[in-house]
Amino acid sequence: MNKRVLFTAVESALVAVMVLMVLAVVLPVFVCDQFRIGGHSMSPTLETGDHVLVNKLLFGARIYRDYDFSKPDVESFRMPGFRKIRPGDIVVFNSTDARGDDTISFRINYVYAKRCIGCPGDTVWIDGGFYRNSRLSAPVGELSCQRELSSIPDEALRDRGVVMDAGQFAGWPGWTIRDFGPFYVPREGGCISLDGQSARIYGKLIQYETGYWPEVSADGKILIGGKEYGEYVFLENYYFFGGDNVIDSKDSRYIGPVPEEYIVGIATHVLFSRDYDGSLRKDRFLKALR
Repeated sequence: MNKRVLFTAVESALVAVMVLMVLAVVLPVFVCDQFRIGGHSMSPTLETGDHVLVNKLLFGARIYRDYDFSKPDVESFRMPGFRKIRPGDIVVFNSTDARGDDTISFRINYVYAKRCIGCPGDTVWIDGGFYRNSRLSAPVGELSCQRELSSIPDEALRDRGVVMDAGQFAGWPGWTIRDFGPFYVPREGGCISLDGQSARIYGKLIQYETGYWPEVSADGKILIGGKEYGEYVFLENYYFFGGDNVIDSKDSRYIGPVPEEYIVGIATHVLFSRDYDGSLRKDRFLKALR
């Protein structure tokens, strides 16, 4: 073989390898990634063993500023996207309680896939088991599971191990996973009046933004870091997420709203799916998510 031809072939191979290496880094960070579903919280829409495609171009890729993931906070910025998240979208996001305490904390690769029920500025509530959004006339999500939640008595649900009290660790005011709200989903610049109840409802978010839990003084005033507040203006956008399997889903009913910075991207397809024995589920190959 001619030495020049051989050299050109080697050059081409090296270029191809370099391109593949760049794509292996660029695609998951800026374009798309895939995540395996490991639970039943989104059943029947998503099943254990599904590998979902997460589109990062739609909402904009999250780029880390700091790669020290031992810290409880995430420092990042978001690339421009093509559209905002909408109620009904299936979204992959980092869990807000990954470190097991009562504060919002970040852990890399500890993610959930849930359906967006409310976006920043929306008001959401659960009416007899059905997810509602102030901007929409129809319930959001998988209606068959919501009908089941609506029809089963509380005691029967508790007998099945269902925790009926919603947001119990954050002091939510007696709401349950069947009847909840109305709840204003905070947006950046959104303002709420502070009293004893709203301080309990939004305390976890205020602590996340300021580092201080709101306290109620003896005379009923709300103190944040020792300073009196009559109202609070949010610094970030938040989202309210719910699992389609409403009877068995750890979602915003329990852990509260999710900061925008925790969002990975919008899940659009099931790339492929494997059954418990490892066999491929052919009927779920490249299935579009709705």
